[in-house]
Amino acid sequence: MSSSRVSLTRAREHRRILSRMTYECALEARSYECDSYGHVNNAVYLNYLEYARHDFMRQAGIRYEDLRARGYGLVVTRIQIDYKSPVRWGEGLRVLTEPLAKGKVRCTFAQRIYRAEELVADAEVTWACIGPDGKPARLPPELDVPELEP
Repeated sequence: MSSSRVSLTRAREHRRILSRMTYECALEARSYECDSYGHVNNAVYLNYLEYARHDFMRQAGIRYEDLRARGYGLVVTRIQIDYKSPVRWGEGLRVLTEPLAKGKVRCTFAQRIYRAEELVADAEVTWACIGPDGKPARLPPELDVPELEP
């Protein structure tokens, strides 16, 4: 089954891995996320993307709190997002997360937000690893998992 042809019943599940590389997370737009135009404020999409990336990592067996306890951090260094269609309160959304590139210090993800089968936002997000000194650091062994490979 292709990632764009997920049945509504399956889309209601909170999370699932569509393939080794594409992960799906379900969300619902909340009333307090809406602006004066009645649709989800553009900045809120960044929260949706971050939540889905963290959930992706959890599902891949990566415990962010363990990385932080060892002094490592994953900081977003670049986000490019194209908004396609407004989202309104109560609408169910699916965020697909897929690794695009993995280097020695950073990873880049493609993330797409759908309302049913309609693409509402398309993003590319890059994060870099920092060490205990706050400077760029090689990815620690915990991030050497197949799910992060493009």
